Amino acid sequence: MTTAAAAGSETGRRYPANFDAYHLSENPLVAVVADGMGDGPGSVMAGRTTVDIVAAAPPTVAGIRAAVTEAHRQVSAFGKRIGGLAGCTLTALVRVDDGFLAAQIGDSRLYRLRAGLLEILTVDHTMAWLGAVNGWFPFESSQAAAARYQLTRYVGHAGAPAPDVMHVDARSGDVLLLCTDGVAEQVPYHRILEILGSGTTPGAMVRDLLAQADAAGGNDNATAIVVQVSSRP
Repeated sequence: MTTAAAAGSETGRRYPANFDAYHLSENPLVAVVADGMGDGPGSVMAGRTTVDIVAAAPPTVAGIRAAVTEAHRQVSAFGKRIGGLAGCTLTALVRVDDGFLAAQIGDSRLYRLRAGLLEILTVDHTMAWLGAVNGWFPFESSQAAAARYQLTRYVGHAGAPAPDVMHVDARSGDVLLLCTDGVAEQVPYHRILEILGSGTTPGAMVRDLLAQADAAGGNDNATAIVVQVSSRP
């Protein structure tokens, strides 16, 4: 299996700067996105630091978990130093011999399009996700909207929660999307499905996803990495 990938990020219209961070390298593939919490120095530091640490980690479950532990340590220490919020989400995808390892903490997401079915492979670590699954409130209610901002896990959390780490098999024709909530919350499911199924290049898909987020209002920083899996040598 081989992969082709592209990444991009847009500031949007709500914030004066981009507090998302990402890394993409190929051969082997390492893709990481993070979304800083808030719009202060703790947001910038958390996102960039976490992405850099995880991108450099050994491509093993133990390596990824150790990297997240170190990111927790550095981000938490920075928050204490500045006396303010320091934290971010994390979604990562790294190539291994028999597919990929994915890591998740927070509400950025990993999607997979396979044989016409678009699935979210990760779980949002938010009260909104718990509420939707357990029927605590209607999905479009004001309670659900507020709960989307209540993260149960993030890098920099005082409890240093562990990430979800899972194996993702690779099949020729798969298209994978890592994105921050600036994409997931603004681009509807069926539009994401249409873009990832368009058969264009990863770069074109990323540009289209970011354009759609902007057209929806650009209410958040938006970051996307698209990975195409192929059997071509």
